[in-house]
Amino acid sequence: MIFRKIYLKNFRNIEEMKLLPGEKVNIICGENAQGKTNLMEALWLFTGAKSFRQTKDSEFIRFGEEKANLKAEFFSENREQNAEISFSPSKSMKKNGIDIKSSAEYAGTIGGVVFSPSHMNLFRDGPKERRRLIDTSLCQLYPKYLSVLADYKKVLDQKNTVLKDARYHSGLIDMIDIYDEQLARLGGTIIRTRVSYCESLNKKAAEIYKGMSGAREEFFAEYITTVLSEDEHADSSMSTADFAQKFYDALQSSRNYDFEHGSTSVGPHRDDLEVTLDKMPVRSFGSQGQQRSCILSLKLGEAKMLGEAMGEPPLILLDDVMSELDSLRRDYILNSIGESQIFLTCCDKELFSGLEDGKVFIMQKGRIEGI
Repeated sequence: MIFRKIYLKNFRNIEEMKLLPGEKVNIICGENAQGKTNLMEALWLFTGAKSFRQTKDSEFIRFGEEKANLKAEFFSENREQNAEISFSPSKSMKKNGIDIKSSAEYAGTIGGVVFSPSHMNLFRDGPKERRRLIDTSLCQLYPKYLSVLADYKKVLDQKNTVLKDARYHSGLIDMIDIYDEQLARLGGTIIRTRVSYCESLNKKAAEIYKGMSGAREEFFAEYITTVLSEDEHADSSMSTADFAQKFYDALQSSRNYDFEHGSTSVGPHRDDLEVTLDKMPVRSFGSQGQQRSCILSLKLGEAKMLGEAMGEPPLILLDDVMSELDSLRRDYILNSIGESQIFLTCCDKELFSGLEDGKVFIMQKGRIEGI
């Protein structure tokens, strides 16, 4: 996937912009609050995903204007294509001149992976963010996975409501068995899918981290599930039925505890992704630079998996990624990522002095120019 031309009008602080990016690395340089992240956000919206800033659609429209318009010409699936997204304030989309009714229908038009400063919370916050990292990628790879997640959450919420109410209405207790059977079936699919994905992701991310760090540290990522005992490890040799049965057994064992606390204590909604360097947990012992490098390795590993699934390299967006990285890691990002088209923002020109092949653009007050 290669962007040929980007046109933005009245998008956030960008009054009007036309960008003709290069096919490889594109550096967007400028001081803070000039619109660099706004541009990255616009590019990301062309993947069909929601904003990585968790923004309302109405907030995309430039202050004082009634409509924001985004247009792109790109090469994908061995042909030239185009896409258009408008906010007025409701969202409308077109692909190759044809109206698209929903974001779900639009998803998959352009495959992409994004890193933003908010991803640094991956190790600072709890397991929820790490599960989100896995699930976001899986929803791109397997669109049906999203519906399984939604069904699981619906049943889980229903069961947790019964757990809270059962202490006052004992007749509800019999419903728990029905919910547990449904949770085990759906959860077995989720866990098996996540485990298989994380095994593949670990191999790719470890190779990337090796290149980024000069093989100075050993990277390892493992999916940890609450449905297994502490001495058991999840791996893809286990079937969906195996995980479903393990989950059902764990639900039975935790039932008294769950009644007491009014919530379900085991299952994929409680699972985690553990990342280690030299067998030490990164979230506890990793420096800022090491944590950033690990997250980058996971995101770039995600890009490789997405590219293999789609049959072409995906778009890679790296927002404010160069800070806290040494020269070896910066050089790897600038020159060794692969065949993807890359957009990378930074504030300091010195951070991209090692760029071997790419374009550099300066952004100021929502305007952009090449150098």
